[in-house]
Amino acid sequence: MKNNIFETLDRVDVSTHTEKKGQFNYLSWAWAVRELLRVAPEATWIVHEWGLEGSKQPYMQTGAGCFVKVSVNVNGISREQVHPVLDNRNQPIKTPNAFQINTSIQRCLAKAIALHGLGLYIFAGEDLPDSKLDESLIKKITALAEKTKDTDVMQKIDEGISSGKINKTNITSYEARILDLIQIKESENSDSDE
Repeated sequence: MKNNIFETLDRVDVSTHTEKKGQFNYLSWAWAVRELLRVAPEATWIVHEWGLEGSKQPYMQTGAGCFVKVSVNVNGISREQVHPVLDNRNQPIKTPNAFQINTSIQRCLAKAIALHGLGLYIFAGEDLPDSKLDESLIKKITALAEKTKDTDVMQKIDEGISSGKINKTNITSYEARILDLIQIKESENSDSDE
């Protein structure tokens, strides 16, 4: 069976590689590229261009502002992302400079990579005002961590819950990693019983 790149990338913890801008978290584009190429070294991407005033430009000018577009291809699957050119307050820029365009291209690239699984959960938080875990989710992930019988895992989950690092936008990624760990331990135990 072919390795599912989305599932592999979706399980990568990106929390220590995000940057905060205003109320939003952004994934470091350089780290996202490195992680993508570790999992899928054949991955490619394209920064789309538009014809403006007789030349090609890496952005499109509209009445609403400027936009950039990036496509990322992994294993024959291409996913595209369009991103507005924004200022440091996340407001559209009508006439951006080269640095602002480049910054938006890099953010767009990170989001297009996220469409393949890497850090997708952090972008879900862009439209979620409250990502704190409720009591039922805390009990669920704590019980799952206890099944590992690994004090380090249980401690990391407790710390992640306390600090808010584990939240509604990324809990499924943590659950998947814990389930993988449980499966690995069960496999090791059954191998040692033979």
